Amino acid sequence: MEAEENVPTDTELLLVTANVGSLFEDPERLLTIWLEEFFAKISQVHPKFIALHLQEVGGKTYEKSMECVQEFIRRLCDANVMTDYIHVRIYMDEDFQSPEHFTALGNVYFAHRDIENIRIWNFLTHVWEEKLNQTNDKHIYSGNIETIPTKEKSKFPQHFFPECKWSRKGFMRTRWEINNTVFDLVNIHLFHDASNLAACEDFPSVYCKTRRRALVHTIERFHLDDKNGTVPFFLFGDFNFRCDTEGVVKELTQNLTAHRVQSMKSDNNKIHYRNTIGNNVLTVGKKEFSHADHQLKFKEDWLKNFDRELEPLKEILVEYPISFVPSYPFEEDPEMPTDYMSTRCPAWCDRILMSPQVSEIIQNDDWDYNMIGESICMGDHKPIYLTVRLKPNKGPGSLKSCCVIPEPLKVLVDQTLVDECLWMEQSNVDESTKSPHLIPKSHYVLVKPVIEKLTQNIREGEIGSAEHENPDCKGSLETDNAVLLKETTV
Repeated sequence: MEAEENVPTDTELLLVTANVGSLFEDPERLLTIWLEEFFAKISQVHPKFIALHLQEVGGKTYEKSMECVQEFIRRLCDANVMTDYIHVRIYMDEDFQSPEHFTALGNVYFAHRDIENIRIWNFLTHVWEEKLNQTNDKHIYSGNIETIPTKEKSKFPQHFFPECKWSRKGFMRTRWEINNTVFDLVNIHLFHDASNLAACEDFPSVYCKTRRRALVHTIERFHLDDKNGTVPFFLFGDFNFRCDTEGVVKELTQNLTAHRVQSMKSDNNKIHYRNTIGNNVLTVGKKEFSHADHQLKFKEDWLKNFDRELEPLKEILVEYPISFVPSYPFEEDPEMPTDYMSTRCPAWCDRILMSPQVSEIIQNDDWDYNMIGESICMGDHKPIYLTVRLKPNKGPGSLKSCCVIPEPLKVLVDQTLVDECLWMEQSNVDESTKSPHLIPKSHYVLVKPVIEKLTQNIREGEIGSAEHENPDCKGSLETDNAVLLKETTV
């Protein structure tokens, strides 16, 4: 009877992904309320193991935000609700001066004192570390963490990057054994959509193809890892998955007329979709996506029909049904916590996915997949969480030296990683906003006021005249303190 009492029970896991870039750009207003919502979820769930995956740690200017990052870590560890989480592992990739390695990813793990057996994998020696101690077991790795062996971190190859420009995109994984059940936890950050105009050209867009390429590359890498073997994995982060923008625009603009407004600066080109009485219903620009009913329209169920980026990967990655609204892009103003910005079509960028093998190690009928802080300002991304119950004694997984790539993954590898045309498509991605298939019918619109600086630069020869660059555009002609812009009816 005594032996039966010592049999480990299921372990409640709380997995959270959060892009915190905007959090560190406005820490005075956002840091405290973000942490309060996170701690409230812990108090509600009472998990035994917490995995928090962060992207864009430090924001756009990491060198100015390092102190805020340290304060964030301190408050995470010192909160009263975290007292019983005696095993702590924190990995913060902070070496922003090494662009070939820097990912701005943060992997944060807390394990409760009630977990009987817990170990972490060493990716250098390819064996388990000793069982975690019961006291003073806190390890925080920050700065340059390249040599820390209990994590694997990689930036995507440079030719994977759109326009071949380095940005902070990659993955970082850890491996855990809890009560004799083994699994990987992988933090990932994929490429964003640079231009709405390019994104709505076609589906899959060039951005979607680039994300898929990096994702397939990552999963293939795990399967080819003969030294560490393969185990069930949770893959969660900012995938930057976007809705089928071409399909969304078609859905929103039935019975509307498209009018293309071409500015002298390509960044300002826009398409206005107007109804029969001339009112703008939808405006799409490079960094503008604005609907007349913006705050309600994108929270309706119809949008889920256009969440399609995961479809080709459904045999190698699985996800619980989504019941929450799109996680991005929310206003960063605490006074407007449920409003979307009009910069992008709202989408489910932040996700928690799993390998199919995860179903063998968890209780499949006991889970919760949802959003943290739906009514509170959490920055432009809302954190997404998943709770599952991990079964004990499910074995070490397939820690084999041989490399076996599942057939569905082989097909995806052939479709994505050998697609040389994508490199050229990436480098010319901004050119795709010109929509060569659209037949223009142009007229001119008087816009006030004149852009004095632009006019002055043209006069001084700093910028080529609009007539020289585009004979059909009279964009630089001054007319009674106004400027003429070409508008094209599509």
